[in-house]
Amino acid sequence: MGTFGAGRQRSDAELLAAHVAGDPYAFEELFYRHQRQLYRLARMTSHHPEDAADALQDAMLKAHRRAPAFRHDAAVSSWLYRIVVNACLDRLRRNKIRPTEALPDDVGHVGDPTPRVDTAIVVERALMRLPVEQRAAVVAVDMQGYSVAETARMLGVPEGTVKSRCSRARAKLAEVLEHFDAGAAAARE
Repeated sequence: MGTFGAGRQRSDAELLAAHVAGDPYAFEELFYRHQRQLYRLARMTSHHPEDAADALQDAMLKAHRRAPAFRHDAAVSSWLYRIVVNACLDRLRRNKIRPTEALPDDVGHVGDPTPRVDTAIVVERALMRLPVEQRAAVVAVDMQGYSVAETARMLGVPEGTVKSRCSRARAKLAEVLEHFDAGAAAARE
């Protein structure tokens, strides 16, 4: 590369192509660029931090090996996202963990709530109790910003399935947050 391109950051697609062409550092750069987002996705899709870390490692090994087969018909980040979600689902199936748990009535109850209670903790706990298929869909669409069509391609399901999973997940989350808001309001009185 000449001086013209020396200061320019390579795109994800360029990094993946460089990796396939033999650049020993390209995949590492691509991984570090997306590591935080991919780990957060794995953490929200898995039940335990250890499972999330293992699933992310499995996913990156698969991505590293499957890079030559990438067709460039989607964004590299979408491709990585799909591999991570699938690795998490595979790990859940392998561990025979039941991804569906009933939401208890007291999910939002906090012993001594203060005005500074972090709602994100409540939302994350509620997300972890959703069936994994609903969680993957709602995280992709509502938290990661993917379209329904992109999410359907990533998860390998019809768009209508993504819409219904998101709808069910949002309804369950709304119930939890209503309960949490009611508990927080009662504590302030």
